[in-house]
Amino acid sequence: MEEFIDGYPVYKGLQKPLEFMGIRGKFLAYAAGVVGGGFFIYLLFAFLVGKFVGFLALLVTCGGGYLFIIIKQREGLHSKKKYRGVVVYKGLFITDK
Repeated sequence: MEEFIDGYPVYKGLQKPLEFMGIRGKFLAYAAGVVGGGFFIYLLFAFLVGKFVGFLALLVTCGGGYLFIIIKQREGLHSKKKYRGVVVYKGLFITDK
């Protein structure tokens, strides 16, 4: 959607957050990594042990990754560590002269 401000065209984007199958924003990159890693794990286990074990490893990898993504997504797109308690910074200011 293009809008003209003072005679110059300005692109304002999609105006909606990026979402695919319930996974939003930066977590789509995580999901792509999980699927790629799961495929690599499948190939590794299928070559070393067997196709059925490789398929089970693929399911465990993708299922665990999806669960991780859902848990992290509920914390928010811009989640930060939340420290409980008091944080004391020592030596922040030098008072000796």
